[in-house]
Amino acid sequence: MARLLDLLPRFHGKRIVVLGDLFLDEYILGRPSRVSREAPVLVLEFARRVVLPGGGTAPACNIQALGGHAVQVGVIGADATGDELRAALAARGVDTAGLVVDSSRPTILKSRIVAEGPARLQQQIARVDTIDRRPVAGAVEAAIIATLERELPQADALLISDYRSGTVTPAVVSAARRLAAALGLLTTVDAQGDFAKFAGVTIFRCNDREAEAALGLPLRTEADFPPGLRRLRADLGTQGVVVTRGGDGVSILDATDTYHHIPVTNTAEVFDVTGAGDTVIAVLTLALTAGASLLEAARLANYGAGIVVQKVGNATLRPDELAARLTHADDEC
Repeated sequence: MARLLDLLPRFHGKRIVVLGDLFLDEYILGRPSRVSREAPVLVLEFARRVVLPGGGTAPACNIQALGGHAVQVGVIGADATGDELRAALAARGVDTAGLVVDSSRPTILKSRIVAEGPARLQQQIARVDTIDRRPVAGAVEAAIIATLERELPQADALLISDYRSGTVTPAVVSAARRLAAALGLLTTVDAQGDFAKFAGVTIFRCNDREAEAALGLPLRTEADFPPGLRRLRADLGTQGVVVTRGGDGVSILDATDTYHHIPVTNTAEVFDVTGAGDTVIAVLTLALTAGASLLEAARLANYGAGIVVQKVGNATLRPDELAARLTHADDEC
């Protein structure tokens, strides 16, 4: 664990440009009071409203919380939700100079209605998404590319978070890859589908179900993963691939064609898996810029994910939490 602990201070000040689909996560919490007379549904008495940056902002917030410097690039609408999202990012220290305003679409808002019981026991009742999934085009797409041209020369790495919500178009990805390659920048990707447009990036991450869908092959047993990851890496032409497997941990294939499986580090206290993948890609990116091997970076990311699933919502990871978990794990050995 000493090597992993030694990497953490090296995160400090690493400048990471984070390109992705930007969401504001809204939680409207209330206490159940009765059943409505209008329909067979609970009536909640409003208690409070909480907003958090979500989607492609989550890796940026994690990078900032871990001591790096995150520059957020993406699209918001000319609306109050966009203003809230900008303010929420700024409050977390994320550089918002890369936000592009598109007045033709709303800022993506994911509203969750949550019933809150005794001892703050919470149950999500419904979610309403305000979203326009049209791919960006024209002046907005050009503005995103111009922002990357401005920000990448000062960066240590580029992280792309694709939630398939219109920002990460093939043209934007192509320009980002070209710029990063010319600068010799590490490029990491966290994608949910449409993998082909990311061919040639440095490190690619997805989950097992997404990999299975892209490959058209089953990834059900441990024996399925080494050939599956080799096929995925060959298809994408990347140096390495990282596939998260929920309760089964993480599998990686590195540039030497070496396969590793890393078991999950926390099985006892899983409260909310929201944002675990965002934490993984953030830690991976920071660790690789700090000089880690892919195996070391994946081990750190796996420990980080084990911490954030103990929290509710799009939580971030602090370096002291990660250091404490590594020290505790070392004591257990």
